Amino acid sequence: MQNFNFVNPTRIVFGKGNVPKIGAEAAKAGRKALLVYGGGSIKKNGVYAAVTAALKQNGVDFVEHPGVKPNPVLSHVREGIKKALADGCDLIVAAGGGSVIDESKAIAAGAKYSGDVWDFFCGKAGIKEALPLFTVLTLPATGSEMNSGCVVTNEEKAQKYSAHGAALFPRVSVLDPETTLTLPRAQVANGAVDALAHLIESYFTTADRDVAVTDEIVHALARSVIASTRRILKDPADYAARASMMWTATLALNGLASCGYGGTSFPNHAIEHSLSALYDIAHGAGLAVVMPAWFKWHLRKAGPERLEKFGAAVFGTKDAGAAIAAFESFFREAGAPVRLSEAGIPAADIPRVAENALGLMQMWGMSYTRAEVEEVLKLAA
Repeated sequence: MQNFNFVNPTRIVFGKGNVPKIGAEAAKAGRKALLVYGGGSIKKNGVYAAVTAALKQNGVDFVEHPGVKPNPVLSHVREGIKKALADGCDLIVAAGGGSVIDESKAIAAGAKYSGDVWDFFCGKAGIKEALPLFTVLTLPATGSEMNSGCVVTNEEKAQKYSAHGAALFPRVSVLDPETTLTLPRAQVANGAVDALAHLIESYFTTADRDVAVTDEIVHALARSVIASTRRILKDPADYAARASMMWTATLALNGLASCGYGGTSFPNHAIEHSLSALYDIAHGAGLAVVMPAWFKWHLRKAGPERLEKFGAAVFGTKDAGAAIAAFESFFREAGAPVRLSEAGIPAADIPRVAENALGLMQMWGMSYTRAEVEEVLKLAA
């Protein structure tokens, strides 16, 4: 086990009926909020009414910034920054899934920076401060509600890059599983794949494989994702399954599930970011395509040990090949694609996708070559 520091300052308010508590929490940080949300689903499931009423009751005025895309784009981030500055917003309230929270983080940082917000994503500047952020999560997947990272796509450059900084941790995140009861099946599937992807990246890339406690945390969380997803698909009104999934997805990327590992990287995410930057496909769908292919490639490079261990603990499989097949089977069961063709991406585009992915891999300090990324993608064709 490697040395590590684990700090997570986000306070979680979990459980049914807790959405209105966002008002009192936000009031501790300011008096005017930028309310960020997506395409309007929060107006159908009651979250918008609950959040806006709570803000008003606690003396917090707000300006709305709707229209966040599932893969949030830089142009909309810049609009949000201008709006926050023009209206004198002193805090951000995000109501939605990981895309909404990610864009909110970028706006929060950009509003406190004199340069262009993209500087944070391309490595030209570090995030030193940000407006206070409060979130109401409606889609378990990314873990952004309890971490310090965010992802944004520069649509002009077709670059889907990330930014990080301690100032981006939300102050408070409200997690009410009832807000997820009406999620479409595709979003349930994509959220499950994303949570699993967060768990497997460090687990399979760690240079230190003798970290038993973290391995067991990863195994348990992965089993929870799979079991709760199956229950949700069988009965969308299963509150306990919704609650398990919501908390599991948060824990999958709040730092806990990688403590003690060393030399880790996120190759599956880097390759998928290229897919969604170029084709605007759902992040979870892209990961479902990339992960089995990467496992096949990784098996040749690193041997079967980790796949055998993970497969036995999570799927009950006996060998590495069966573990990979179990991943594919679960993704198909959930309704996610597992081949480029199933996601509408032609094999002829593999060189273009690989070239795009290399930019982010270099940013993240990964030593993959274009030929290696193409090998992975060919296994997904």
